[in-house]
This record gives sequence, structure tokens and C-alpha cells, in this order.
Amino acid sequence: MVMGESGISELVIEGLHVRVGSRMVLNGVDLRVVSGEVHAVMGPNGSGKSTLAHAIMGRPGYEVTAGSMVLNGTDLVALSPWERAQAGLFATQQYPTEVPGVGLEIMMAEAVAAAGGDRSTVADRVATEAERVGFDIELLTRSVNVDLSGGEMKRSEAVQLGVLRPRIAILDELDSGLDVDALAAVSHRIEQATHQDALGVLAITHFSRLLTVLHADVVHILVDGIIRETGGPELAAQLEQTGYDPWIDTRTSSPVEIHSGGDPWP
Repeated sequence: MVMGESGISELVIEGLHVRVGSRMVLNGVDLRVVSGEVHAVMGPNGSGKSTLAHAIMGRPGYEVTAGSMVLNGTDLVALSPWERAQAGLFATQQYPTEVPGVGLEIMMAEAVAAAGGDRSTVADRVATEAERVGFDIELLTRSVNVDLSGGEMKRSEAVQLGVLRPRIAILDELDSGLDVDALAAVSHRIEQATHQDALGVLAITHFSRLLTVLHADVVHILVDGIIRETGGPELAAQLEQTGYDPWIDTRTSSPVEIHSGGDPWP
């Protein structure tokens, strides 16, 4: 047994309002991610993209003031971050945390065991996933993310995703700090998971570069905490031509009160 299970999974977010400190950052976000789909959330800096990722995963300090987040019928708002992970969520980070004294293989064994899986199978699974994404096997026993390059950290996260097989993966600026080869390797593994493991993906980025290697089924434009438009991959192509100006110019027409300031986190 691993985190993910067979069958269709669905993450449904409705009317999500999130406050960080004294600022309202998300002002009514609606979206739905289903198994096998890749959704891209794009927007300028400060639009609320990372706040959306943190709110979904339950990061402390991100207060849901209205709306709902439901994964396969389970109310995520009522769960702690580790319970959300147990429910099938997985998140990559812009700046992965260092875990001194704990190797990746050991960490994965504990995570699998906590989900009721067989830790004796983890070593082989970790080695297989490391080979798939070009992660140096000698790094598997090194402290997680300690003295690793940005590309190595992201490959490490791809190994974790492959071992845990979550239902929904939240990718926060996956392309940040990645060279072309690392981005291609990690993106290819994630796309494989959408087909082989029915993984649903919510990829957060403000560059269309990511979508040349991780192909989105749906693109959402997020500006000032509201999804202004949803469409297919052609929406990302339009961004290449126009930037975000067409959506930024509509902010004053929204009936929802918008608070400036954007994400307090990078």
C-alpha cells in the first residue's frame, strides 16, 4: 500500500478566501483537479499562486476565512498538514527544506510505513525512481537536501513523488532553479505518473517555459487572488504574446473586494 490508491480522485476548491496576517490574498478561488489531469495556475508575482499552494497543504499562518477544499469527499480545511499528506496530497517546494541527519531512503521508508505500506520494499523503489530521473544514487544516504544543488533537490522531490504515489501533486514553481535537463527529467516522470498512477497535478508557475515540457490540460490565470480565466493550453500561448495585461486591466471590474500586497512568501 502507498499513499495513492487506484480509482478516480478529485480535488475540488470552491470560493476559497485566504488571509495571511492582516491581508486577504485569495479572494474566491474555484477550481477542480481530477486524476490524470495537469492544471497550470499562472499569474504575475504577488497574485496569490504560492498562497494557494500553502493553503491547500495547510501551512500554518494561512487562514481560510471562507470557501472549501475537498479531496475525495474529505474536508481538507479540518485536517493538519500531515493528515492532508495521508489523504493523498503531495507538494513540491520552491525552496525545499534541509533535513540534517536523515537520508532520503530512510525518510521514504518512514513515510511509506506511516501510510501502512511495507518498508522492506522502499529501498528498491527509491533506487528505481532515482534512476528514472537521473538522481545520483550516492545521494540517497546523504541528509535530505543538504548541500544539494537546486536541480538535485527537484530530482529528489520527483523520487519522493514516485515512491509515495499521491493522488494529487501540488507543484510550486517546479521550474525554479532547474536547468533544461533536470526540468525535462522531472517533468517527464510527473507526466508518466499522470498516465500510470492516475496522478492529478496542480502546477503553479508564472513562466510558460514549464508547459513546454509538462503539458497542461487546463490553464488558469490568477490575478489578485481570483482566477480571471480558465482555458486550454492555448491560454499559455496567448500569455507569450500579451503578458498578463489583459487580465490585470479587468481587476477594477470585479465585484469582489481586492486587497493588494500579494504573497508574503516567495
